[in-house]
Amino acid sequence: MAVSRSSFGLLAATALIFAIFLPVAHPHSLAPAPAPTSDGTSIDQGIAYVLMMVALALTYLIHNADL
Repeated sequence: MAVSRSSFGLLAATALIFAIFLPVAHPHSLAPAPAPTSDGTSIDQGIAYVLMMVALALTYLIHNADL
């Protein structure tokens, strides 16, 4: 029982040390965020593909109902 408590204490102390000193070792960058690379064209194209698939499915269902 004493071994597990001392191991837990050592683990907790190590975690505390890393939590305190690791952010100091790697400071956050103060550079501004990059500009967005998408102008919405790919979103519009994705919506168009979805609408074409819906139209294709509806056409298939309507023509099968006529048989």
